[in-house]
Amino acid sequence: MKNIAIFVSGNGTNCENIIKHFAGSRDVRVALVVSNRADSYALTRAARHNIPTVVIPKSEFGNEAVLMDTLHRHDICFIVLAGFLLMIPDFLVKAYDHRMVNIHPALLPKYGGKGMYGHHVHEAVKAAGEKESGITIHWVSDVCDGGEIIAQYSTPLSESDTPEDIAAKVHALEMRHYPETIEKALASL
Repeated sequence: MKNIAIFVSGNGTNCENIIKHFAGSRDVRVALVVSNRADSYALTRAARHNIPTVVIPKSEFGNEAVLMDTLHRHDICFIVLAGFLLMIPDFLVKAYDHRMVNIHPALLPKYGGKGMYGHHVHEAVKAAGEKESGITIHWVSDVCDGGEIIAQYSTPLSESDTPEDIAAKVHALEMRHYPETIEKALASL
């Protein structure tokens, strides 16, 4: 059984979708949900599915002993970032090299990097007049949104799409493709 942890900062729709995807799996178990925010609704979603949760605030997230001990206690072999807004410390990138994935709400390398998350991305895509947007699932590296791309999925945009419309289209792609891409990445371990 491969134990995975999901790192979240916000509402947790992707987190819950991943939990549901692996609920009946004989090979993969969501063993832990980690958030940097005690008010993250993702913690409530995880608790509803009887998934253990832990809050590691931003002030403690760079503490190698705290973070690694938490992951080792739950025998975590793979980490999924699902709307996690903190930079990942170098020690964790090294420890989980090619065993930690992130999803970005745009087609990298466009609209990535520091400050490019959530509505900021969709507003930038709209302002640029892009004809498409999408998601990028990539390995986590020591460069923000710079890890090797695993998969990209796109959706067409129209001139009348608002940033909120773009967000909804991108979210639909996330819900459809992130769990299956995680499953494929895990199969190669």
